[in-house]
Amino acid sequence: MTPFRIGVMYDRSWDPAGLPDFAREVEALGVDDLWVVEDLGWNGGISAAAVALGATRRLRVGLGIAPAPLRSPALLAMEVATLARVFPGRLVAGIGHGVREWMRQAGVAPRSPLSLLEETLTAVRGLLRGERVTVEGRELRLDGVELVHPPAKDDVPPVIAGVVSPKSLELAGRAAQGTLVAEGHGPEDLRAVRAAAERGGAAADHTLTVLTFLGLGEAAAPALKEAVAGHAQWMGRDESSTYAAGGTAAQAAAALHTLADAGAQTVVVRICGPEPLHQLRELVTALALQDGSLPVG
Repeated sequence: MTPFRIGVMYDRSWDPAGLPDFAREVEALGVDDLWVVEDLGWNGGISAAAVALGATRRLRVGLGIAPAPLRSPALLAMEVATLARVFPGRLVAGIGHGVREWMRQAGVAPRSPLSLLEETLTAVRGLLRGERVTVEGRELRLDGVELVHPPAKDDVPPVIAGVVSPKSLELAGRAAQGTLVAEGHGPEDLRAVRAAAERGGAAADHTLTVLTFLGLGEAAAPALKEAVAGHAQWMGRDESSTYAAGGTAAQAAAALHTLADAGAQTVVVRICGPEPLHQLRELVTALALQDGSLPVG
């Protein structure tokens, strides 16, 4: 079996007040990653990441994702660098286009989303490396910006792109260190994502992180079905071809392994239905029984 990191999303619908306790419970279960969400009107991604990092000692925290139109790259790099200095080696910074309708609502929709994202990824990565950055781009202007406290050289967080369309996936290969793949995408999708990143010039160490819905048992089945149906509509595909991990814990663990075998280095579950920590514990136990890759807390 292909080894992989297992992560869990703190769903945007959950009260932020519960994040510290949830993060500690997740860490105790031996899970590798906790991913937080930044969607318009829900939660702030950087503040959520700081809360999760401060509540834990080992857990890696992923920002999934910061919408480039909402975030000045200089400010975003400053925020990420601060977290990286305080919590070295424990942060992954995801950046994406943002939902275009939401960006219009916020009055920040760019003329060229592709240009803005590539320019933002390039600028943020340069700033985090401690470089003095000047950009005269189609969407972005920076004039000699430099961080006073960049991350230590060995602790620069990876910057990945949360994207979907073929052109954006190629952009991720060209400008980011990894690609974050949305829920509903299965093994064949991941192979296509990898191929697109390679067409964009991705390095051999370009990572794939995939989100997937999780719903264990009969109690979670209705919520899982609803989530899959909604996402299938968003993706423009049938529910039958929208990937999710459901059924028993063993079946869900096998579904995660299938994604890893297709190229995912990290699989992040988005839990549907009641008792998310109980579902996560069952999944972790099943994974440990299958391959011994995770301790059972």
